[in-house]
Formats: sequence, C-alpha cells, structure tokens
Amino acid sequence: MTEKELVRAAQRGDDSAFEELVRTYEKRVYHLALRMCGNVDDAYEVAQEAFLSAWKGMRFFRGDSSFSTWLYRLTSNAAIDFLRRQRRQGGSDGVSLNDEDTFLEVADPAPSPHQQAERLELRDALARGLGALSPEHRQVLLLRELQGLTYEEIAAALELDLGTVKSRIARAREKLRKYLVASGNFSGYLPSNLAEKEG
Repeated sequence: MTEKELVRAAQRGDDSAFEELVRTYEKRVYHLALRMCGNVDDAYEVAQEAFLSAWKGMRFFRGDSSFSTWLYRLTSNAAIDFLRRQRRQGGSDGVSLNDEDTFLEVADPAPSPHQQAERLELRDALARGLGALSPEHRQVLLLRELQGLTYEEIAAALELDLGTVKSRIARAREKLRKYLVASGNFSGYLPSNLAEKEG
C-alpha cells in the first residue's frame, strides 16, 4: 500500500495501517523529540504522545500537507508542551545530541583522536546552544535543519505565516551562532544543511 492508502485505511480505523505508518516514521519522530527534549526517556514519552495524538486525530487529517509534515507538527508541539510542563515543574530544558544523527554532519569517516575530541566538544556546544533557544525557535530550526522541511512546509505544519517562520529561523540561527562564537567553539556563518533557495 502507498502512504496515501495507508493514511486512508487508518482514517477508517484500520489498526494495521496505522501501525505501518508508525513503523515508517518512528525513528524520525523519536530523533526530532530527542533533539527538542534532551534525553531518551523524555523523547520516548513525547514520541508516544505524538503518535497517540496522530491516532486520535487521523479522521481530522485533511491531507493539505504531507502526512510526515503533519506528524512533525504533532511531535514538535508535543515536545514544546512537555518542555513547558518541565519548566513549570523546575525540570531541565537541555538538549542532547548524543544520538547517531548529529546536527552538523562531518564527512571524514576516520577522524584522528584530536578531531574526534573537537567534534565531541562542538556537539556538546551545539547541545547547550540549542538548549539556550526558546522552544519555538528550537522547533522551527530543527524542522528546517534536521527534518529538511522547506519554509513553506514548516509554515503549513505549524499553521504560521511564512514570514514568521523565516524570521524565527533567522533569529534561531543568529542566536545559536552567537552562542557558539561566545563559547569559543565556532566562528563565522552557520549555514543551512540545504540550499537556501526559499529566500
């Protein structure tokens, strides 16, 4: 079955179709939740919450955006809600980059011990920098850089104006760049993983 067929079947209440959608997206949803929340247990909880929201909301999915875009919105919103609850309860708002899929990909397959130490230091600095961003800024930056969504897709997924999305991403990049420069771990321009053709 194609994804559209699986979605239609899940909307009719087909549990096995929804399970197939979960299998397709569980790793990506988990990684997005991990980037936003900061640890494995919290990410697992947020991912579960996102899939539960998807199951409950399947009949309301209109298909104006792709299923994955809709699912990323549910995940990032669940993560923001979780982070706000944690903050109210005095919990931490850190971000971890210790999973396999790092924020900045480095091409060298066999780094020297010195290079590996530098990468770990940069990864830690990125984690702290992402943790210093507001949940809303972190949300759009991760959807753009980690999930590779276009500005238009992010605007549709989060139901925001395109200008708001562009502004938040620009501010998030600038704040992250300033944090990394101030911490002595980075200098210069922080590029997007994708070509900036949207403007």
